[in-house]
Formats: sequence, C-alpha cells, structure tokens
Amino acid sequence: MKCDVFGLPTSLEQPASLTDWNAAMLGFLAHSAVTPTHLMAVLKAEPGFALGHAVKGMFYLLLGRRELLEVAQGDLANAQQALAQGQATARERSYVQALDIWMTGKPSGAIRLLEQVLRDHPEDALAMKLSHAIRFVLGDIAGMRRSVERVQPAYGTDHAAHGYLLGCHAFTLEETGEYDRAEIAGRQALWTAPNDAWGLHAVAHVYDMTGNAKKGLEWIAGREGAWAHCNNFRYHVWWHKALMHLDQGQTEAALDLYDRDIRSDKTDDYRDISNATSLLSRLELEGVDVGDRWQELADLSAARTEDGCLIFADLHYLLALSAERRDAEVANLLRRIHRDAETNQTEIDQRMAHPGVSAAEGLAAFGESRFAEAFGHLSVARGDMQLAGGSHAQRDVFERLTIDAGLRAGLLDQTETILNDRLSRRGITDAYDAARRELIEVGRNQDAVQSVPAQ
Repeated sequence: MKCDVFGLPTSLEQPASLTDWNAAMLGFLAHSAVTPTHLMAVLKAEPGFALGHAVKGMFYLLLGRRELLEVAQGDLANAQQALAQGQATARERSYVQALDIWMTGKPSGAIRLLEQVLRDHPEDALAMKLSHAIRFVLGDIAGMRRSVERVQPAYGTDHAAHGYLLGCHAFTLEETGEYDRAEIAGRQALWTAPNDAWGLHAVAHVYDMTGNAKKGLEWIAGREGAWAHCNNFRYHVWWHKALMHLDQGQTEAALDLYDRDIRSDKTDDYRDISNATSLLSRLELEGVDVGDRWQELADLSAARTEDGCLIFADLHYLLALSAERRDAEVANLLRRIHRDAETNQTEIDQRMAHPGVSAAEGLAAFGESRFAEAFGHLSVARGDMQLAGGSHAQRDVFERLTIDAGLRAGLLDQTETILNDRLSRRGITDAYDAARRELIEVGRNQDAVQSVPAQ
C-alpha cells in the first residue's frame, strides 16, 4: 500500500496516481488553480479511488451552487460504489461518510467525521484543511482555531504541510482577536511555504482589523507570487489590497484594482460576487460614483435568487440587486430566504432564519432608502452575523451599512453604540470609524442649534 506525501496509507495502486494525488492535496492547501486537474487525473487513472470521489464532492459543495448539488450526489454515488470494491482504508471510508452526511444538509456532521479522522491521524492535512474550510462557511471561528491547535503538535518542520498549517493557525488567531500572534504565524507560514496565499491573506486581515492600511500595502507589495498560482482566491487577495487603498482615501486606486484584477473575469462564483459587491458598497458609502459596474453583478445575481446554498452568498446577491433596483428579483430572493427559513430542514436553513431574514430585510430597506427600517433589521441581525460565515473583514460591509443606515435615520446614539462595539473588536480606529464619528458630532451640533429657542 502506497503512502501519500503526509505519510498516510492510500488505496492507490499506480505511482503516477499517487504523484497526482499528492499534487491535488498540496494544491488544495495552496488554493492552486491546478488542483482540479490533478484530482481528475487521479480519478481517470483509478476510478475506484473512493477518497478522490468523496473529496471532489466536498469541493463542489464548498462552491455553494445549487446546480452542483446533483454533481456532488453523483460523486457520492461513485465513492460508495468504489467502497464496495473493498480496497479503501478506514480513513478513506470516513471521508465518504463525511460527504454523505453533508449531502443531507448537515455540514457540521461532516466536520465531526473529519475531526474523528484527525484524532486518529492528526498529520492528515487534507482533513485539517477541509474541516477549516467547512467551519469557515458556517462561521465557526472558535472551532477552526481549536481544530488547528489540536493537530499542531503533529506538524513538525519536516511535515509537507507545515507552512499551510501555520497559515490556517494565523487566520484563526486573527479572527479570534490575537493580532500580534497572527501576524507572526502568518509571516512564518509564508517563509515556510512561499505559495501559502491563505497565510499571506491572514496577515492582510491583521492590518485590516488594526487599521494599518499603509503597512498592509507594504506587506502585499512584491509578494504577488504568493497568490499568482491561485484559483479565484487571487481575486480575494486583490480585494484586500483595494480595501487598504480605500481606507487611505485612494478611491481611484481601488476602482482600478476592481476593473483590472478583482473583476477581470466576470464569473458568477459567489466568492467573486461578494468581493465585488462589498467593495462597490463601501465605495458608494464614501460617496464614490461607481458608474455602471453594478449592472453585470445584478445580471449574474438575478440568476442565483433560487440557490439557497449559503446565506452569505444570498446577502451579496441582494446587495447587487438592490443597487440596481431590480425590485422583482429582490422580492424573489426575499421570498426564497423566508421560505427556507420557515422550512428549517437543514443547518443552512437555520442560518437563513437567523441572521438571514433580518439581514436581508435590512439590506432591501437600505436599497429603498428606508433607513430607520434598515437600521432596525440590520441591528437585529448583527449580533449573530458571524453565523452567516466569512471573515470579520468580509462581514464589515454589513456593519458599515448598519451604521450608515443609523446615521441617515438620525439615530445618533444607537449608531455610536455600534461604532463603539466595532472599535472594541478592532482595538484601533480606522478611516471609516473616524469619518462616522465626525458625522455624529456634526449631527449633534445641528440638533443643539435647532433646540435653542428663538430670541
């Protein structure tokens, strides 16, 4: 029995298949664009490799697209058929079971099975990264950190995934507020694995959360090689750079990155849509005219209103549809979110119910300039917005919309409370925070002048 790059036995029979399998796993860790090519080569050469089919199905589920559920179901069937041949290891069988339970609407069940694999094989970096990715979608940041720290002792400097493990740890440290440790771990990750885009981006997150856009731009500059090999994750790294320019008031630079890199490919991947819609929303909140850039995003989002795979995706589709005043599509998307919330059959449905319904209603109200109503809905959602998935930096667009809705509605005290809460999580003011506090002060001064009785 041949062992993989992490020293774990596999049921693969051909040396070339093992080479491709190792490349597929390392590619997944590095967010590499060539990962699917290597995985398909393995399955073509050895169609009885159950683990390969199971991982392919999980990759599809992570894409959050309704039409891919059927494809993933086919992968599950292929994996189960391969299991019947009796060659799979117990570890490989656990992966198939993880896909099976995820297909029933229980991604947390898949996490549980992957964590069982890690208890027996902590050096299994594939299981580590899959658990990390699924928890990210579910907004389980604390669980991400616990998972990585449990297996960390098994990743010595001679482990092939040592650098990628450090990158995952850096991200969890940042998301749980340990910014100094996160920066150190992220830098170590990139020194160890120069193509660890996840580790590089974890450090970018640190500079976002600590309001240090200048240092963030210095960190990214000249390190394009760390993400040039990536799949669409490379657009997300460019998005981080655009946010840093925006924080410094360099809106033209942010728009240039949008056109040249972030939306260079007009894909309808929800992650790419979220990059684009959140950046345009932030720009518009700063009074920037973004031209006709919303149109193509709204066109793509209009075709995804019935997806219902992730509330995180739905909320970003809603940003695009509301910006373009696609009232019929906005109504369709709201109806579907409400329907899923009422059905409440899956863990994703639970997130549609909360924070999804309130957040969606708030975004729709904001798009129609019903700011007091928008503030009310978004304020209800914000306490549990982490359940929508994504990172603090990604979800900050909803925080900003909540704050701006409160300002436009004249709810200065309530808005200041949210600003203070946002500041407490970041620890330092940023350009957005400073500008909104100035607006609150102006609003209070105006109220004071208006309250003075005429002489």
